[in-house]
Amino acid sequence: MALRHRSVLRRFSHLFAICTLAFGLAAPSVHASTKNKPAAKAHVQAKAGKKQAAVASKGERNGRHKQAAAPASKKVAAKAVKGKTTVAKAGRHAGRAAVAAAVIIPERQSFGQLAGLHDVTDPLALKSSVALVLDQDTHEVLLSKNDHAVLPIASLTKLMTGLIISQAQLPMDEMITITQDDVDTEKHSSSRLRVGTTLMRGELLHLALMSSENRAAHALGRTYPGGMQSFVGLMNMKAKMLGMADTRYVEPTGLSSSNQSSAFDLATLVNVAHSDPLLRDLTTSPSYQVEVGERTLQFNNTNRLVHNPDWNIGLQKTGYISEAGRCLVMQTQVAGRKLIMVFLDSAGKFGRLADAERVRHWVEGSGTQLLAKH
Repeated sequence: MALRHRSVLRRFSHLFAICTLAFGLAAPSVHASTKNKPAAKAHVQAKAGKKQAAVASKGERNGRHKQAAAPASKKVAAKAVKGKTTVAKAGRHAGRAAVAAAVIIPERQSFGQLAGLHDVTDPLALKSSVALVLDQDTHEVLLSKNDHAVLPIASLTKLMTGLIISQAQLPMDEMITITQDDVDTEKHSSSRLRVGTTLMRGELLHLALMSSENRAAHALGRTYPGGMQSFVGLMNMKAKMLGMADTRYVEPTGLSSSNQSSAFDLATLVNVAHSDPLLRDLTTSPSYQVEVGERTLQFNNTNRLVHNPDWNIGLQKTGYISEAGRCLVMQTQVAGRKLIMVFLDSAGKFGRLADAERVRHWVEGSGTQLLAKH
């Protein structure tokens, strides 16, 4: 019997050494994640097994507990094997997690970031790499930052789309159906307007300008007399007629980074669009509902400032694609002055709105003359 016990203990010692080695190798991975409960439990079991083995060995040497030693040793050995397996699995999982964490996909930079425009400082520490604030009546420039840089403008494009549709005086009650051609295949953006949805032209225009609905904007261009090519041609012709020399359009939604402009050109567009009552009304609408079959869909304005009573906004449009960053143009009244604000390539989700607030507080604080001289 003693020989049998010694054989069992030798087998257990061998297994325990393997378990200890396994735990020692896996320990760094386990400690990399404090939430790895199976590995922690295995560590406790291994320590308990070691203690029980010592007790069993001592009992055998003293001639006591001989009958209990064998079952206890088997139990301890089983726990050690279980601990080894658990630790090994934990180590493998932690290793895979470490490898996955090491593969970091870099965030796609905007054109402004690639051009180093964010390195340019300004007195208000704006988050936008491009900014322009001017008096709408006097055309006095109150603040400028990289204002002649030509960048992608994202959904600010829709302001020109709306201007063309409004000035064409097409019937706003004409029904237009969303087709597969209106589905975004460039950025694969989502839309609540399913293929087959039929709405009036006026409803699509409202959704395009207020909530920046891409399928709505595309359908407006697609169904324009002469088709999409004719519509985009009119967009570029209008830009040229307005003196927007740095502006180019290739489609009506802004999903393409080839739609580009400068802050000065966009200020010109805002000034013209503000003279259109329909565009003023639709771009500043807080929300809008449309009936689609048996469903009622509610859309909200993409610019939360239109809900803020501290703001008096006459016209606005937001935009975002990764190449353009977050963009915002507005016509607003601050401290009795009619202002046009343009913010392009803003960093952070709320950077453009924070920039608008900075400018408003600055103008209200009568700091305009100081910055105009800057």
